[in-house]
Amino acid sequence: MSVKIKCVAKQLPKYYRTTEEIIPFLDAWLVDQDERFIRKVKKIFEGAAVDKRYSIMDPIEVFTKTSFEERNDIYVREAIVLGEKVLEKALKKANWEPKELDYIITVSCTGIMIPSLDAYLINGLQLRQDIIRLPVTEMGCAAGISGMIYAKNFLQANPGKKAAIIAVESPTATFQLDDFSMANIVSAAIFGDGAACVLLSSCEGETGPEIIDEQMYHFYDNIHMMGFKLTNSGLQMVLDIEVPETIASHFPDIIHPFLKKNNLKMEDIDHLIFHPGGKKIVQTVEDLFSELGKNIDNTKEVLKQYGNMSSATVLYVLERFMEDYPEKGSKGLMLSFGPGFSAQRILLKF
Repeated sequence: MSVKIKCVAKQLPKYYRTTEEIIPFLDAWLVDQDERFIRKVKKIFEGAAVDKRYSIMDPIEVFTKTSFEERNDIYVREAIVLGEKVLEKALKKANWEPKELDYIITVSCTGIMIPSLDAYLINGLQLRQDIIRLPVTEMGCAAGISGMIYAKNFLQANPGKKAAIIAVESPTATFQLDDFSMANIVSAAIFGDGAACVLLSSCEGETGPEIIDEQMYHFYDNIHMMGFKLTNSGLQMVLDIEVPETIASHFPDIIHPFLKKNNLKMEDIDHLIFHPGGKKIVQTVEDLFSELGKNIDNTKEVLKQYGNMSSATVLYVLERFMEDYPEKGSKGLMLSFGPGFSAQRILLKF
């Protein structure tokens, strides 16, 4: 039973600033810091390959000291708004009615809400009362693809069904005003807020790229590399500087066995649908595959226009490819990384 991607939709928060417009906020935030340190922070922002970032909060709110409760309340409120808008947009794009959905997966790691977002969407859009729901909350940037993998497995076992994966992230809500660590600064420089929804189907005659295979890959003994620490002031970013090098060292094991399993080599892949984790990770991936004539231009463009929106970002990259209507029969490889440390892969046939 084939499972196909019907469509992808995105939704951005109302606030945004260019990197140039963010610099004055840095001056106010870093007013008591050493001048050399201030120059270093500005250089990180200016060299992050992110031209613009969106936010669920006005930048003044982001750089104002608030409690974890206050920030999380904003996250909950805005996550519901973004989630409803992006799901409605995707359903309209697919010409599906809300009650046609059999399975809903919501993905987020940048705030805490119980009931989870899917419960609010069931009520807000009047989804079916017997819809199956799955919230994915702790897989970070990898979770957009993780949600697609879970949906694909459900749909493959249940022909004639439809699923929605909704990723809503607000890394700006995790910004720590009193934390001047490199992890917090780099996170603020590369991350932005956004939402995406991808619809999958196992119905007969459905159009869209087919998911040929999917697989997860787990790095041993690298739990320390990425994640959040829950503190009294909120979710504090954990981000090891060795992430790009660690990813590079594992690439042969991540890519080649997965492709070999499908009787393919990297040369057979036409489209690289990679998550833009940050400038260094993008450069690492580009260096690895440029000799094969592969490019990750869409990945770089998403990073430039929106920043890293955690789990939602790779879906923005996928949307760009789908809007270009790739040649029929061409193959795409989706890839993202997240806490654990882990890599998630999906093989597509357009």
